[in-house]
Amino acid sequence: MHRLLPALSFLLIGLLSAPAQQPAKPKPAPNPSLAPIQDVAGLPRVLLIGDSISMGYTLPVRKLLEGKANVHRIPTNGGPTKNGVANIAKWLGTSKWDVIHFNWGIHDLKYMPDGKRQVEPADYEANLRSLVATLKKTGARLIWATTTPIPEGELNPPRKFGQVKEYNDIAARVMSENGIAIDDLNARITPKLATLQNPHDVHYSPAGSEYLAQQVVAEITKVLAK
Repeated sequence: MHRLLPALSFLLIGLLSAPAQQPAKPKPAPNPSLAPIQDVAGLPRVLLIGDSISMGYTLPVRKLLEGKANVHRIPTNGGPTKNGVANIAKWLGTSKWDVIHFNWGIHDLKYMPDGKRQVEPADYEANLRSLVATLKKTGARLIWATTTPIPEGELNPPRKFGQVKEYNDIAARVMSENGIAIDDLNARITPKLATLQNPHDVHYSPAGSEYLAQQVVAEITKVLAK
């Protein structure tokens, strides 16, 4: 019995000094813009491809085109063009698309810890040409959206971005050569940046996303009318 007392004391001390187990953090709610939708029979099918900027305008675009088109989007943040090249076949699936509205850019021009951009300009152009060739095979009407502005100064979260114009110029050349319509979201939002873009951030307020959505809907509607 006496020999057990030191062992029991040691065990008790260990239990008392052990850190309390923290409850598991709840998983963040999924972004509603990424949820799949059910088609309404007889309506044209539209696919939105893009990063978190497009995720912001997905729901208002869907609302504005309610009863006029089935508005789908890829089930994730599209990221840089190299991510698009790797996943485009899966995102397109085997269903017929009438209109595809697409963009890549903000993630491509982001500077990485090694001092290089995530996708350098020459690779960006090559990736875009590959993606456009794949998209054209769907037979859908294609609309390219220009990359929206990067604000001046320090960003939150802190990142260093390159210049949007260089990448938009590359994309404009590729789209022009392929006869693809251009939705100039950059020009649309630039005069409103002070009031619609979040401070020190590339993203937009709900009003900003709604403002972009109105332009997206206008361009999609023009294409559907043809």
